[in-house]
Amino acid sequence: MSHNLTETLSSQVRAGSGRPLRASTLMEVWQGLSATVIDKIADRWHATERTYAAGRQEHYFSAEFLMGRALLNNLSNLGMVEEARAALDSFGLNLSEVLEQEPDAALGNGGLGRLAACFLDSCATLDLPVTGYGILYRYGLFKQLFDNGFQTEHPDPWMEEGYPFVVRREEAQRIVHYADLTVRAIPYDMPITGYGTKNVGTLRLWKAEPMEEFDYDAFNSQRFTDAIVDRERTMDISRVLYPNDTTFEGKVLRVRQQYFFCSASLQAIVDNYVEQHGKDLSDFAKYNAIQLNDTHPVLAIPELMRLLMDVHGLGWDEAWKVVTATFAYTNHTVLAEALETWEMSIFDRLFPRIVEIVREIDRRFREEMAERGLDQGTIDYMAPIQHNMVRMAWIACYASYSINGVAALHTEIIKRETLGHWHAIWPERFNNKTNGVTPRRWLKQCNPRLAELLDEVTGSDAWVRDLSTLSQFTDAGTDWIYDRLNQIKHANKVDFAAWVAAREGIEIDPDAIFDVQIKRLHEYKRQLLNALYVLDLYFRLKENPKLDVPARVFIFGAKAAPGYIRAKAIIKLINAIGELVNNDADIKGRIKVVFVHNYNVSPAEHIIPAADISEQISTAGKEASGTSNMKFMMNGALTLGTLDGANVEILDAVGPENAYIFGATEDELPELKRNYDPRWHYENVPGLRRVLDALTDGTLDDSGSGWFHDVRHSLLEGGYEPADVYYVLGDFAAYREAKDRMAEDYADQRAWAAKAWVNITRSGRFSSDRTISDYAREVWKLDATPID
Repeated sequence: MSHNLTETLSSQVRAGSGRPLRASTLMEVWQGLSATVIDKIADRWHATERTYAAGRQEHYFSAEFLMGRALLNNLSNLGMVEEARAALDSFGLNLSEVLEQEPDAALGNGGLGRLAACFLDSCATLDLPVTGYGILYRYGLFKQLFDNGFQTEHPDPWMEEGYPFVVRREEAQRIVHYADLTVRAIPYDMPITGYGTKNVGTLRLWKAEPMEEFDYDAFNSQRFTDAIVDRERTMDISRVLYPNDTTFEGKVLRVRQQYFFCSASLQAIVDNYVEQHGKDLSDFAKYNAIQLNDTHPVLAIPELMRLLMDVHGLGWDEAWKVVTATFAYTNHTVLAEALETWEMSIFDRLFPRIVEIVREIDRRFREEMAERGLDQGTIDYMAPIQHNMVRMAWIACYASYSINGVAALHTEIIKRETLGHWHAIWPERFNNKTNGVTPRRWLKQCNPRLAELLDEVTGSDAWVRDLSTLSQFTDAGTDWIYDRLNQIKHANKVDFAAWVAAREGIEIDPDAIFDVQIKRLHEYKRQLLNALYVLDLYFRLKENPKLDVPARVFIFGAKAAPGYIRAKAIIKLINAIGELVNNDADIKGRIKVVFVHNYNVSPAEHIIPAADISEQISTAGKEASGTSNMKFMMNGALTLGTLDGANVEILDAVGPENAYIFGATEDELPELKRNYDPRWHYENVPGLRRVLDALTDGTLDDSGSGWFHDVRHSLLEGGYEPADVYYVLGDFAAYREAKDRMAEDYADQRAWAAKAWVNITRSGRFSSDRTISDYAREVWKLDATPID
């Protein structure tokens, strides 16, 4: 036990709570231990920032960073877990109970934000000079609760009791101007520790604050509401992640948010350049690269033009040369709906100077394309402004020196279709960077039993920093390893069952197959297909109680965007199916459905180590990559999925005998859908009519909302879009066959463990360390910069 750590912990708790440690609450002890970690790394953090500031840097712009809990992650990276455990033991406290006090940093929604968090972890571990930039959301996305099976959204005040891992840097504030409002951007810095390194990276999160706290004269004149109007308008900017944009005012707020963090971040980056390298900005791109994580930060492009021209005196051509050598763009989707467009009237209202710059970008683009000989129709399609709409992805493609997809299949689709015109002109800009996840959080930290086995088999913990080394041990799989794997999985399932019982009030059997689908709720991800299978299996068991099938627990976790009614209807449907099957005495617990409410990083850390099956069942060609598929694979769950996103590369890594792949492929779907009739499947696929009719015949209750009728109608009749646009019914029979076959295979536990071992040991290419190494070498041109 470290006497020094014990003393520091005691002092930090006393300073924060005003009481001795033994008299403090567990939350106060958590805050004190967190402050102790900050104290431990403060000198290294400062040294890292100073070292990075002087050389070439990469700046990662993202609207979301789904960081999860920080304390255990930092203790693990710093090698302090046992030291902290011993220090707490000396006060009669349990480390696990203290860790549970931490709220999740609610700064992200799904894969996009979690990817950004994994990337920062890898950058720190690899000593790369990278800083993340985003927004310090007061309430984040939202806290999801269920009311009679319906999703309800509530504020998630994750910083209510203070959060030591974000440090206010008021002295580094910047001013952001809109036509109707001027605000202060206050940076809050979060340290990003690496594993086995002294470097400490930074995530800079901006909080919007008013120029004045409130109008004192208005307050004195008894106009109390007027006194705080501007304050509340300003605070709205950093209040909520992705405010509902189904209204015009919602769209205005989203654009205001995006400009806010782009402008503040660029001001800080440019100021640092001037401080380090002088006032000649022509070499800016020599020292700075900026990665745009999707289209949300694309306003950084015209904003950097504004700063270079209006503040630092560059001409257009010189400024454009700098900009086009600075920005790189990551595309995360093939879905048209996710390629952001905004009404020009929003830009007119918020920032007239940015409007002038965007219009000039559009004019020059059209002129350049005409000189290249493109026809007018193609020019109009590719132009940054069309029909008074600003197309953010098109600006990114025009101004970026690198455009990447996030899985091999996804990159081929965007080159061929989504961004095909751009690829035809600038093929050299396009590259693939298959996503990855950090093995520190998603294996070593969340699955310590498996991590211990890997240490034992490989002879060290070197795999934590280089996951690819595990591939040397694929053929080392033996019965004792397989038996250990099964013991580890069962112990993880027992832990998870206890967690579910306490959190969700549902008893589940650890000997059942844990079949898991956790991800954002969207129709293309096809949680609906999974739900229909559960209902079909229920009816088969009702029809034949002697049916020989293993017990199954179907585990879901997902949030639907507040304005996405169809997605919310699917959540209600899954919960209604759970209500039906979980309470039917005839089923005798052979099927259970668990919908984990308020799914985010911390629940994922409980779910993933316990999973047997990883559901990755998106309509082929719709999922850019996926990252939960990688986390499951790393923890020994087998993939059941379509040939979509990174599933294609997972299958290549493990072989078809170690995964369960089904369904129409991306190249087959266009022909299949040309004459697709979902009603034929309804009438001819055994069991499907019974399942779909259950949505509206009274078997399931949607509480009079009409939502289940809408779901059924969308599959069979369509409406503003074709029926069953995501091919749910078309893939149903193949999906059912794959899931039934998987359940049969599960009976041979040793053979199942052998498949799991292959998945674990071949997961190296899906480490975010590999992804980031590729970015650093091929896109950012960065070298490792270890501090002294």
